[in-house]
Amino acid sequence: MSESNNSPDVQPDERASNQNRRRFLTAATSAVAAAGVVGVATPFLGSWNPSEKAKAAGAPVKADVSKLEPGQMVVVEWRGKPVYLLHRTAEMVADLPKLDPELKDPNSAISKQPAYITGDDRSIRPDLLVVVGLCTHLGCAPKYRPEVGAADLGGDSWLGGFFCPCHGSKFDLAGRVFSGVPASTNLVVPPYSFEGDNVVVIGVDAEAA
Repeated sequence: MSESNNSPDVQPDERASNQNRRRFLTAATSAVAAAGVVGVATPFLGSWNPSEKAKAAGAPVKADVSKLEPGQMVVVEWRGKPVYLLHRTAEMVADLPKLDPELKDPNSAISKQPAYITGDDRSIRPDLLVVVGLCTHLGCAPKYRPEVGAADLGGDSWLGGFFCPCHGSKFDLAGRVFSGVPASTNLVVPPYSFEGDNVVVIGVDAEAA
């Protein structure tokens, strides 16, 4: 049987060294496990991320969306904020004008977005939505709820969108806010552009690219 570190034969310095070694191994194992989870969640976006220092300074972030399936959304970090990248289906885009009467700012007249972002889809490319994933009420992260007709979100009137669980604000699949909820403006569209067909550059305006 191995001797305990509390044995009187083990010197105080050696006991402290053993305890420090155990703490290090525990921390290292936890870090590896966490990295593995992140790798599974965003397997094709990690290599595009700049350093933490560059992100804090507001450096552009690139994301390859070539593997993003219709209806799928991923999240990248830009300036410490989550940015939602949603590959919308043709049906999702076609449904957007139907919701105009139910929205506070359907034309984004008072909401933040670059001048080159216009129309109901609020995007450069109709199939790809790029918005900051922070509710414009108190900054919670809305959940992506694409299921049409969700009973807890209005039933037949719900055509998919984003729901903020903090205070109940709802946004459509263009990030436009519904009437009758705490949030007053649409989700923010950050400056962005494309490199080729599949790489989104968040933080660089399309007009300057």
